[in-house]
Amino acid sequence: MIYLDYSSTCPVSLDALDTYNRISKEYIAVPSLNNKVGEKSKKILENATREISDMFHIMDSEIIYTSGASEANNMALIGVALANHKKGKHIIVSKLEYKTIYKICDYLTTLGFEISYVDNDEDGLILFDDLKRKIRKDTILVSISAVNYETGVRQPLKMLRQIIKKENPSTLFHSDLSQAIGKTSVNFRDIDLGSISSHTIYGPKGIGFLYVNNTVKLTPLLYGNKNPLYKPGVMPIPLIASMKDALKSAIKDLDKRERYINLLNERIVNKISNIPGIKINKTKYSIPHILNISFDNIVAENLVTNLANKGVIVNSNFSNEISSSVMAIYNDLERSKSTLRISLSHLTTVLEINRFLEIFELEYNGLNNLIGG
Repeated sequence: MIYLDYSSTCPVSLDALDTYNRISKEYIAVPSLNNKVGEKSKKILENATREISDMFHIMDSEIIYTSGASEANNMALIGVALANHKKGKHIIVSKLEYKTIYKICDYLTTLGFEISYVDNDEDGLILFDDLKRKIRKDTILVSISAVNYETGVRQPLKMLRQIIKKENPSTLFHSDLSQAIGKTSVNFRDIDLGSISSHTIYGPKGIGFLYVNNTVKLTPLLYGNKNPLYKPGVMPIPLIASMKDALKSAIKDLDKRERYINLLNERIVNKISNIPGIKINKTKYSIPHILNISFDNIVAENLVTNLANKGVIVNSNFSNEISSSVMAIYNDLERSKSTLRISLSHLTTVLEINRFLEIFELEYNGLNNLIGG
């Protein structure tokens, strides 16, 4: 199998898997139990949390464990909205967010919140002037993903935060970091809240965390735990410890890995950019880990299926949906209807890319010929 869908999910690293298995076998007690066995589990939890906080230069108390970025996004947007509704009911998001954000916003509108959508330029960057214009006295939250999941466009979080705080110091800034961590450097002090998933950084599924600056107040979504911001139930110690090891590995050698992945990206672009009927959806701010392309004549979903039958795994938008991110950048409906995403990793080999390109061209030409392209 040639796996080129790392932005959807990653294989669990051997270190993370070994940690999960070891902790699951050796530390079975609930960390809240007041006995020696429970104290050992509690120590594992505390050490893992401290290591994660050290990695990102934040405080232990600023980490809230979740099942992943989707839950963290819910906790961030809904929690902030409910905690700050007396200050205002205006929220700003970009047009380049993962669909979960929009579904959360749809829910918040039923509670009386107003959602504004900030524009971006032709390179996918948030328009600073438009953001300034849209921030109001009653704007309680801005949510903009660090890296777009379809086109890989990276946003300048530090600059965005400066604009937000200058226009309204009480407006909070949230970012979905699930496509940024492990791919590019992130400074958590550039945001007030940040969502992270383990499975996109070679950790286990079902675990992630929400970074919440200590100055931020959230209304909990679930109740039953002594700490109201933690969801009720037993803390998943093996998942947390495993995620910690995955994070430690993911943020190492970022520059070296990016240079290698960029070479793979360029190899693909150089080959397929000369094929008629294909457009490259890549701007100068796209990270090399994510490459998006559009087709003039074929349905991307059909190509994805054919590639999968040949052992090549990539991703596409569904045939009944447009790519909202491609639409936001290029304002081209036809270009947004049939898109395919190739996402790369430091684990991807040159041989895999060469084989992928061979299979891709054969399958694309086959579909194109079927429709007389």
